[in-house]
Amino acid sequence: MLEIERKFLIKMPNIEAIKKLNGIRILNITQNYTESGARIRKVQENGRTTYIKTVKKHITNLTRIEDESEISIEEYTALLETKQGGTIEKTRYVYPYKSKNIEIDVFPFWQNQAFLEVELKSEKEEFEIPAFIEVIKEVTDDKAYRNYALSKKIPKEEKF
Repeated sequence: MLEIERKFLIKMPNIEAIKKLNGIRILNITQNYTESGARIRKVQENGRTTYIKTVKKHITNLTRIEDESEISIEEYTALLETKQGGTIEKTRYVYPYKSKNIEIDVFPFWQNQAFLEVELKSEKEEFEIPAFIEVIKEVTDDKAYRNYALSKKIPKEEKF
């Protein structure tokens, strides 16, 4: 599957207000990377836990080929034995906004900032960021803000 995504560093939004949005989904994600470069996730939503393995192939900074599959807890545990770097934990808030799914990732290591991601149909596609979101900067092209990089070294919070 082709994944075309833009990513923004944003000021921490009002999480309590986000939780009240129509169609909101809240996912608690534990994420690691294996020696082979695969991403493995434990995802908890509404009392259900799933385990997901993802392999991405870089095409451009916005576009990747993504091979994602649900795996068993046994396979997840075995892959966890081969992890590199630290574990990333985050809460992801997903909600529909003007024909897009907006994803906001909140991490325990940042108090004042978070990520906003949006998947697109093409690299040129226009989209609108909700008015209540304050963008610090776009980080789509900044490797330091990729989750793999965060598992190795967490950037300090921006001064604003």
